[in-house]
Amino acid sequence: MRVLMMGAPGAGKGTQAKLLQERFGVPQISTGDILREAQHEGTALGGEARRYMEQGLLVPDDVVIGIVAERLARPDGARGFVLDGFPRTLAQAEALDALLARTDQRLDVVISITVPREELVHRLAGRRVCRQCGAMYHVEFDPPSKPGVCDRCGGVLYQRADDTEETIGRRLALYLSETAPLLEYYRRAGLLRETSGVGTRDQVFERVVRNVA
Repeated sequence: MRVLMMGAPGAGKGTQAKLLQERFGVPQISTGDILREAQHEGTALGGEARRYMEQGLLVPDDVVIGIVAERLARPDGARGFVLDGFPRTLAQAEALDALLARTDQRLDVVISITVPREELVHRLAGRRVCRQCGAMYHVEFDPPSKPGVCDRCGGVLYQRADDTEETIGRRLALYLSETAPLLEYYRRAGLLRETSGVGTRDQVFERVVRNVA
C-alpha cells in the first residue's frame, strides 16, 4: 500500500495520514517530520536542509528528494507508506516515480482531500496554539476548558500569524497554484481520487479507506 495524501492547509490530510498508519500498519512519512529528523541526526542532507531553513528559504528539490529516499529505504517502509507533504512540485513527483521504479515499486493511489474555501478559512482562523507546550486547540471544534488557557500546561493560547484570514487567503491561493499541475499529473496517471474532507474525522476516514482499498 503506497499512498500519497494531498490537501490544502486545514483540509486534514495529516490527520487522515495518521489514521491510515494506525489502520494498515504502514509509516506516515511527513516531509516536515523527516526534515527535522535529518537535522537532529546530523546527516549530511539534514545539515544542508538546515542551512536553507535557517535563512527562511525553501529547501531545494534535490535535498528534499534525497532525504525522502533515505526514509523510504528503511525497513518499516517495505510493506508500504503514506506520504504527507511530498511531492510538492512536478520535478519532485517525477523524481519520486523514478525513485520507486528503481525498486520496482509505484504509487497505488493519490488521495486529494477537498474542502470548500470558506470551511478551510473557518478551520484555520479558529486554531489556537499554546506558547509554552505547543498544544493545539480550536475555538469551536476543540476548545480548551478555560478560554485562552492550555489544558495541558496552563500556558497562554495565541493565534499564529499565518492563521489570520488575510494570510490564510494567500496560503490557499499559493497551494492551489502550486498543486494544480500535480493534480493533473496524477489524474492523467489514473491515480487521483478526490475525497470530500467535510464531516467528522471518522466520516472522512471512511471515504479515504474506500478510495484506498
